[in-house]
Amino acid sequence: MSKNAGGAGPAIGYRPGDALYAMHRRFGPLMRAGLGRRGFVYLMGPAANSFVFANAELFRTREAFEVLVPVSGESALLLSDGDEHRRRRRLVAPALHHRQIDGYLAIMTAQADATLDAWRPGRTVDVYQEFRAAIRRTTIESLFGRRLAADADFFGRHLQSLLSLMNDLPTVLEFRRRFDTAAWRRAVRDRAVVDERVYAEIARTRRGEIDDDDNVLAALVNGRDDDGDALSDREIRDQAASLIVAGYETTSGVFGWAVHAMLTVPGVWERAAEEVRSVLADRVATRDDLRRLTYLNGVVQETLRLWPPAVISARKIVRDFEFAGRTVPAGPMMIFSPYVTHRLPEVWADPLSFRPQRWDPAEPGYRKPGPHEFLPFGGGAHRCLGSTMATTELTVMLARLLARTTLRPVAGRVRPVSFAALRPRDGIAVEVVARD
Repeated sequence: MSKNAGGAGPAIGYRPGDALYAMHRRFGPLMRAGLGRRGFVYLMGPAANSFVFANAELFRTREAFEVLVPVSGESALLLSDGDEHRRRRRLVAPALHHRQIDGYLAIMTAQADATLDAWRPGRTVDVYQEFRAAIRRTTIESLFGRRLAADADFFGRHLQSLLSLMNDLPTVLEFRRRFDTAAWRRAVRDRAVVDERVYAEIARTRRGEIDDDDNVLAALVNGRDDDGDALSDREIRDQAASLIVAGYETTSGVFGWAVHAMLTVPGVWERAAEEVRSVLADRVATRDDLRRLTYLNGVVQETLRLWPPAVISARKIVRDFEFAGRTVPAGPMMIFSPYVTHRLPEVWADPLSFRPQRWDPAEPGYRKPGPHEFLPFGGGAHRCLGSTMATTELTVMLARLLARTTLRPVAGRVRPVSFAALRPRDGIAVEVVARD
């Protein structure tokens, strides 16, 4: 096995992201489009990212993420600013501490195995859709415990109409809401059904009528900050909904891209499988085991680099500022792009090649990227709190896939879709060659 397995061939691109990349190469880190308050300002590249993260007071997130309100709710962290954001983040962060997440490793392993148990050699499966369901079950069990995890398909069914709204541009979403379209009415009905179940579980948790208090919901209900403040039921509902969405809609997309890359870049699958079988054999991974999976961790990081969940992110500009020698007035929406940053040759050697070994500190020429250079989960005050859970889940489930199967890619074009949760539009078809 070549030590340098991986790196052949350009990565699959995404036309809207590649168009932004071309704009950045031509016009530099600051561009403007449109007029006045309805216009857009594009700040792209590492220096722009660093400026945005360091100057949160210049921007507001609420207006930029209105499209998420039907799903996440009014008080979700991503839709919060200023003191309210700081307060909610203090209360939510302990629920997602790495020690809490360590307790979910067995859940992640069991759900991956349950999916793989149904596979048979010679069968063609959509690995993206199959593991999307497994990741949804894992997320809900980790959030709400085993009782509600039995209803994971119920949540998946009723959340889908809400998740579909995330693909709309804000103007389209406003059209749906204002004219009460069929898609909007269906989403409203589905949200009411989901909310009824979530609020009932919150009430059970507050009364102590729960089967398992080692989950995120219990931590959110019982959490207090230094002043004794706690989250309201509505805030708990909104944080839980946000975590569900981030937990399976975005994570499953990254999982699909990781499998696609491992199967299509020469040597990557074989090297990752060899490492997994050497480190884990057939046991449930511990946190120490996961740290030893150096190459597989590189697969996860490299996938997040080339296919970050959010192609773009946005903020509303609320104060005038200067950047790159130009004055930017308050009013327009500001756009920055992890996708563009992650493909810049001045930041990444051979940027379009999938090279997991670039993340190994033992490799010659290793350089740890700064938070303004690698930002798959955003950055600054609004960096996603669920990032550790997402990367842990990806590593555990990919390890089970590598340990228990041999797969072959099925010929066909793989096309990305969505700005908010970059995913393979038609799934990732694979043939099961063998299964242990």
